Parts: sequence; C-alpha cells; structure tokens
Amino acid sequence: MALLEFRDDFNTGNSSIDHEHKELINLINELHESLQSKDTKNDVEDILGELHGQVSSHFALEEKVMRDMKYVEVNEHCADHNRLLGEILDIADAVHNDENYDYMPRLEREVQSWFVNHFKEMDARLHAVLKH
Repeated sequence: MALLEFRDDFNTGNSSIDHEHKELINLINELHESLQSKDTKNDVEDILGELHGQVSSHFALEEKVMRDMKYVEVNEHCADHNRLLGEILDIADAVHNDENYDYMPRLEREVQSWFVNHFKEMDARLHAVLKH
C-alpha cells in the first residue's frame, strides 16, 4: 500500500512542478515499499540518496519559479525546504549508522506529515499565485 497518493489539490498549474511532485511521491512510495519488504540497508540508503537528490533538484526548480515571480513568501518556503532536506539526511545518517534503527515509523511520520502539511499550507499558497 502506498504511503502517499497524489491528489488534485497538489496541482500547481505549473506542469514541470506538478510532474516533479508526482515523481517525488512515487519515489517516497518506493522507499516505503522497500522498508516494508525489509530490503537491505544498502537498498534503503540508495533510495534515500536518490530521494535527497531529486528533492534537492525539485526545490531548486520551485525556488527559481518563486524568485522569478518575486513571491513574497519565498524565504519562509525555502526554509521549509531546507528543513525537509535536513530530515532526509538525518534519516539517511541514522540508517547508515545503526543496523537496528527503526526508521519506518520516523519516515512515515516525518515525510508524510511534511508533504501533506507543506502541500496543504505552503504549496497551496504558492499554487494560488501560480494559477492566477
């Protein structure tokens, strides 16, 4: 079962950002399935590395769009992006350093909460501006 599902209210009206949101959700669900399947630690670390890279790339695109349009909440939005990237790195470090680390609950809690809250709050405000 997927951890996250893409919903219509996640659409921004910017096809590049929307496509990347879908790809990120797919990758998060791949990581979730890997954890549920008890894949090897190396497999989980590989997916976390890919997730961090894709999230970083996506944020760079989103932040460029915000700066280009002189979005008033760009600094707050970027700070939230940095917080998520830090959380992904923290989870990756914990997986790497502790063979018995129980990272599934943390991943589910932090990533699901971040995406749902970030999409509902920060991205929703951005999307409202992008759609007009």
